Amino acid sequence: PPTDVDFEFKIETGTTGKTDTGAADNPTKNAEKIAEVEEETTPEKVTIGEVGQGGGILNPVKWTISVSKKTEGTYEVITEASIDDGWSVYSQFLESEDGPEATSFTFDEGDHFSLVGKNEESGNLKKAYDKVFEMNVAKFKKKAIFTQEVETQDLSKPITGYLTFMTCDDEKCLPPTDVDFFINPSSLQAFVGDEATSKIKDLTATDENLNTEEGVVDQARAKIIATAAAPLGDCGGENTKGAGLLMTFIFGFIGGLIALLTPCVFPMIPLTVSFFTKGSKSRAEGIKNGLLYGASIIVIYVALGLIITAIFGPEALNRLSTHWLPNTIFFLLFVIFAISFFGYFEITLPSSWANKSDTMADKGGLIGIFFMAATLAIVSFSCTGPIIGSALVESAKNTMGPFIVMLGFSTALALPFGLFAAFPAWLNSLPSSGSWMNSVKVILGFLELAFAFKFLSVADYTWHWGILKYELFMGIWVLIFAAMTLYLFGLIKFPHDSPIKKLSPTRWGFALASLLLTVYTASGFIYNETLKSYQCPGLLSGLPPPALYNFFLETPKADPTIKAEYPSFTKCANNLDCFKDYEEGMNYAKKKNLPILLDFTGYGCVNCRKTEDNIWSIDKVRNNIEQNFVLISLYVDAPEKLKNTPISKYSNKKLRNVGNMWADFQIVNFQSNSQPLYVMMTPEEEVMALPRGYYPDPDDYSDYLDCGLQTFKSLKEGKIGMKEE
Repeated sequence: PPTDVDFEFKIETGTTGKTDTGAADNPTKNAEKIAEVEEETTPEKVTIGEVGQGGGILNPVKWTISVSKKTEGTYEVITEASIDDGWSVYSQFLESEDGPEATSFTFDEGDHFSLVGKNEESGNLKKAYDKVFEMNVAKFKKKAIFTQEVETQDLSKPITGYLTFMTCDDEKCLPPTDVDFFINPSSLQAFVGDEATSKIKDLTATDENLNTEEGVVDQARAKIIATAAAPLGDCGGENTKGAGLLMTFIFGFIGGLIALLTPCVFPMIPLTVSFFTKGSKSRAEGIKNGLLYGASIIVIYVALGLIITAIFGPEALNRLSTHWLPNTIFFLLFVIFAISFFGYFEITLPSSWANKSDTMADKGGLIGIFFMAATLAIVSFSCTGPIIGSALVESAKNTMGPFIVMLGFSTALALPFGLFAAFPAWLNSLPSSGSWMNSVKVILGFLELAFAFKFLSVADYTWHWGILKYELFMGIWVLIFAAMTLYLFGLIKFPHDSPIKKLSPTRWGFALASLLLTVYTASGFIYNETLKSYQCPGLLSGLPPPALYNFFLETPKADPTIKAEYPSFTKCANNLDCFKDYEEGMNYAKKKNLPILLDFTGYGCVNCRKTEDNIWSIDKVRNNIEQNFVLISLYVDAPEKLKNTPISKYSNKKLRNVGNMWADFQIVNFQSNSQPLYVMMTPEEEVMALPRGYYPDPDDYSDYLDCGLQTFKSLKEGKIGMKEE
């Protein structure tokens, strides 16, 4: 995935205070003059350091950078790429956005410098057909040179930025990569890669602005790290990771069961099982072949999950769940899936894939069985593809998610083939194929359409567009489920539906269930006087945006006296007072001598919304937080840019927005990057209980708060004690 790497160059004046007018037109003479002042030998262009791409595995491109003075206040920065044989780097000026990523240069904002003209490129540039992207592109072979003139108005301030490039050979591409560089034109020195990052970090570490609300105070961090490893109390800290992975498996398993009922898969069960039982020399061999067939299905789909994780990486998968661009793409994709399920077109893989796989299946033996399973996966894609896509997107919030969800999906899909191969008589109990299978697809289409708006909602809420707020989201869902109800009652038809003369008892049951779901969704408009907002139905918690994010209700106002002193003080979920800045919340807690509930959350965090809707809304929990704790909610996906950019202690990279800062803050101190994460601390930043993630039991959460509060009271009395059983 795209990665940011910073660059910086600093322009300083000579210490003599004299100007050599002849040097302005002579870069060599100017370089000699500076060398004389600094008592060091500096050639006209000095290049220091180089960086390659590939993490020590593939390193086909190496970058160097140099700077020279053209006129007084104007410098020429030359960035050069040395490219291995067979590899290419792409031009800055590509005709289509559908191909590779163009090389680009990004300069951080500043009023002390300006760019003169565009970044010129030269070198071994050719426009040729690219086998990877199957299109004509402008790309460099062997060498690429980029030249940018910079005019500075303040020689004491550095100029920072980064370049982004992508490299490919005839078979593969490495992901787009950002490269840091640091330049000091006064001495004509340039650094690139790790050396540049180190110098930038050294400069940033001395910046007084790091102690403002836009930065993170290192002293406070160190204090929390010391106490996080050994909390004062022993309550909390349930490990819900296993439970989360179990739910991911179950989610995938349910998706596999649904896929079995589609017209692309269901008819294949008796055909495939009959093939194994009749084509085998003995019943034992038929059972063995059926089991191998089922195992091959699992291997194919699990391998797909592993490949997706390997390509994108766990960090990128986690970002997929919150960033506006992938969520908007998922919205459009799910709408397309829904239209496909409604029967207006089919999403299929190339027929040549199925033909090749079927040819391999004819070879027989273990290889033949494996390719029979591959043929099933390919030909059933028009039905299973949207379900797989939905499952993978939902599972991307966890590093192991794609692997686990595909294991669940493929297990459910493979189970009937193994069972019916072992017990072929059970085939007689299967319902016959018919129009009911198309109805299953249409119902899935309605569900896909509903979930499409969930992804658009995440993008809207995270980036504060104000388009899809709570009322509109819930209204759309009510309309979708109402339409599904009308369909099940036979009042709406789609292209592949058969005429309905009479509703079967099964269809009546689904129609009534859909009607209840519609009414249940509509109950989300009930106003809760205590919360000063709508009350989201419990089963839908985490799917719509927070009820506080709405069009028509008056936004609850925070205490103006407190807000005047602490700008981040506001109203959060369930009308609770909260701070959205760590330092402000800590200062207020010290002033009031109250314990802190530190809430690492996110705009796109489903389990955060579930906690807020189903646990924080309960009176005993809400009252406890409101009366006894200072709530500090830190949003790890907040997109607001930071005026200053601290360097991460975890990744050694710049933290460019508020979300980056709080995510890094969580990782450094609590060795966790999943949300929600709840930490109870004293005003002196001593952790009172083990941090904990999402756990769906309100009583357990209430006990957790009570336990931390009791620890705080015992600490004030001079002894540490726990809540008595």
